[in-house]
Amino acid sequence: MMLLRFVYTILIQLSWYGLHVIALFNPKIKLFVSGRKKTFAELEVKLPKGSKSIWMHVASLGEFEQGLPILEQLKANYPHHKIVVTFFSPSGYEVKKNTPIADAVAYLPMDTLSNTARFVDTINPELAIFIKYEIWPNYLHRLQQRNIPTLLVSARFSKRQIYFKPLGGFMRKSLKAISHFFVQDETSKHLLESIHFKNTTVSGDTRFDRVSEILKQDNQLDFMSKFKGDAFCLVAGSTWPEGEEIIIQYINTTQHHIKFVIAPHQIKQGHIENIANSLTKKSICYSQLGEEDLSEYDVLIIDTIGLLTKIYSYATVAYVGGGFATGLHNTLEPAVFGIPVVIGPNFKGFKEAEDLVAQKGIIPVDNTKKFNDLMDGFISDPASAQKIGNINSGYINKNLGATGVVVEYITRLL
Repeated sequence: MMLLRFVYTILIQLSWYGLHVIALFNPKIKLFVSGRKKTFAELEVKLPKGSKSIWMHVASLGEFEQGLPILEQLKANYPHHKIVVTFFSPSGYEVKKNTPIADAVAYLPMDTLSNTARFVDTINPELAIFIKYEIWPNYLHRLQQRNIPTLLVSARFSKRQIYFKPLGGFMRKSLKAISHFFVQDETSKHLLESIHFKNTTVSGDTRFDRVSEILKQDNQLDFMSKFKGDAFCLVAGSTWPEGEEIIIQYINTTQHHIKFVIAPHQIKQGHIENIANSLTKKSICYSQLGEEDLSEYDVLIIDTIGLLTKIYSYATVAYVGGGFATGLHNTLEPAVFGIPVVIGPNFKGFKEAEDLVAQKGIIPVDNTKKFNDLMDGFISDPASAQKIGNINSGYINKNLGATGVVVEYITRLL
């Protein structure tokens, strides 16, 4: 196993060198590389020597939202501990690097033996929490050596993963560093038991607790109230070109009085211009808002980040992007408002989408005709749309409580 760890570490180091080359041509990888060069210096400034911390590692923005309810509880319960959050992806770090929930936010240094030793020495964690899929063998090995309790939260396992394959011995051994697994479903628990891990609790997914908090916040947006009025409103969130093409075709051809909001996942100027130029109805971008009478516009294009969750509260129906090619985005954020949710056809592997498609609260479509018929049906039969929406809000209410289970366990540890 020592040989496998050595080979793994060499591969990680080689990938780090390779990323430096790719960074010359790829802006996102450039952030990935340059951000990690600053990690230790920033942590040493933000964490006074000798301070104790609670460390949470997440892959990106979605996993951060998953971990946020736990962070909020821990910050309240353990005010003398520093909260450290690390990200793997720039798309998460760049959005949340200034979040007030943490005392320090950083990129996770590459998983080498030297980095893991220095990182653990620097942050001095009393507890480590990894969210969902984040398994880094050298970090876990280092935490195990230091006898630091380590949790994997909101995890979901499948037979396709390396842990359950004949050649997965090294990764299975890495799982032994996990003090306790909090998994989303019984299938994950049974899979772990099949490789002799009994330290599991089926706690559910903390994202349900997170989205339920959305209903308690102030979701009022003056520009949305002026834009929507009393009209039927479709909010298309985190969209990609495949879904945008279907939505834009409906916008341009429908005779119904509908307000449309399009919030693309990519907000680069060229992409926003392509959307605007494809529309035949009167449209305006969020960045152009001024003294215009928004009630006169049919389409509002959101070319900024951070507003989508509140915008969903104005939706009669929501479309969530990523279900055609890139990976489905968060369907729970609109579902919590008790509205129908429409997605693309590729939703396997997203448990909440699988569940709600089966319950008919989320409706997948794979072509323009199905989308058009579905939208026309919602408009002609609002009672049916409301019934579908109730399925979604009911599903979320039934799945609350994962955060409390995890925090109760942590209380016994610290």
